[in-house]
Amino acid sequence: MSRASPETATLPAPQLLSPFTVRGLTLKNRIVVSPMCQYSAIDGVLTDWHLVHLGRFALGGAALVFVEATGVEARGRISPGDSGLWNDDQARALARIAEFLKANGAAAGLQLAHAGRKASTAAVDSRCPPSARCGPWSRRTAPNYRM
Repeated sequence: MSRASPETATLPAPQLLSPFTVRGLTLKNRIVVSPMCQYSAIDGVLTDWHLVHLGRFALGGAALVFVEATGVEARGRISPGDSGLWNDDQARALARIAEFLKANGAAAGLQLAHAGRKASTAAVDSRCPPSARCGPWSRRTAPNYRM
């Protein structure tokens, strides 16, 4: 009985590059980009920077690209730089990115978020001291919170 040499052996196709279907959505492969908080939105509106940042993953072949944690209301954001989805300007910016992703072969996903009592931190690049009230939210949102 002879064995096939490594050069002639038939290997199964890698699953990573095979299509995947979940609940009626078929992805062209199994490459998924997780949501990454960029803290770069302006009043919750994603910008050209986000279009390039997320669009490059679609151009690179990812099948599903998630948009960062997106607040459902202003006071529920982690920081003032978070993405939002509570007004039409924000919805239009997100739709623009979703259309670009789709046109380039990727599905768009979105991580809905509400930071709860952890909301209202200063922006990452802020010079606001932790004890100051720099955001539009009250820091006294939880009954067990002590300043």
